[in-house]
Amino acid sequence: MSAFKKLGHVFCPDGTIPRMRTHASNPVVTHVKEDLFRVYFGSRDDSQRTHIWFLDMYLKNEEFKIVGLSSGPVLAPGVLGAFDDSGVSIGCVLENNENTWLYYMGWNLGVTVPWRNSIGLAVISAGSSEAKRTSPVPMIDRNVHDPFTISYPCVIRDGSIWKMWYGSNLTWGAQQSDMNHVIKYAWSADGVHWNVEGAISLNLKLPEEYALCRPWVLKENGIFKMWFCYRGDAYRIGYAESNDGISFTRKEGPVVDVSSTGWDSEMVAYPCLIRHGENLYLFYNGNHYGKTGFGVAVLRVA
Repeated sequence: MSAFKKLGHVFCPDGTIPRMRTHASNPVVTHVKEDLFRVYFGSRDDSQRTHIWFLDMYLKNEEFKIVGLSSGPVLAPGVLGAFDDSGVSIGCVLENNENTWLYYMGWNLGVTVPWRNSIGLAVISAGSSEAKRTSPVPMIDRNVHDPFTISYPCVIRDGSIWKMWYGSNLTWGAQQSDMNHVIKYAWSADGVHWNVEGAISLNLKLPEEYALCRPWVLKENGIFKMWFCYRGDAYRIGYAESNDGISFTRKEGPVVDVSSTGWDSEMVAYPCLIRHGENLYLFYNGNHYGKTGFGVAVLRVA
């Protein structure tokens, strides 16, 4: 995979909005029309709970410009005691029957361990800017194959089958670095009821790694292409390919690296990829898990 050319820093909250004090994490991009795109992202309130917001931006070739910001969050944390009462972090969105399906990770803070997360689904009806949960309980919760915690889902439709890649802890331990967080695969006939069988799509590889997360998958020319985060001291972005969408093989070479200074000088993380025109665009976070916001890079593919 060739290296992307960085186009610049897109957005970071200025701290003036109460439920958007800090962070613009996990950017997820959808096409609106022509050169207009909507970018969903997660921002934190004063209690460090993540809410999902969006902005609209113009993007053409190597130029971009923000043209609008949602007046309120698309999705807020759940009620006290719910699986997502400590925050909601976006995984991906799909257009389905004129509605937007928003797959997300619900945060629960733990006592013996830092968190125990699960996957939820909310729907944005046509003409609306707010998402409604399809259920007060998780769509995918901890289970016999994922007994500890699960994270950021990526879902695509491949013919009549819905396919999901998500993160799963293999263990917890005395240190956070003991989690051994890998990327797994599940499938569904309707996008709601999932067959979770424990298949590991991408495993840890480097000696210093202890977490892989936020997979982003495109299927092109019969090949499943996955961008993902891998973590030792700090997150970096990797790339892998698969013929069947279940078992992926890593490819060598940089996707995008940290800058020498500035907002993404320590970390690059949480990739989202879109094709537009003759270009492939990578949206990603920088330092401190999105506290410095997100940026965009480009790879000319034609």
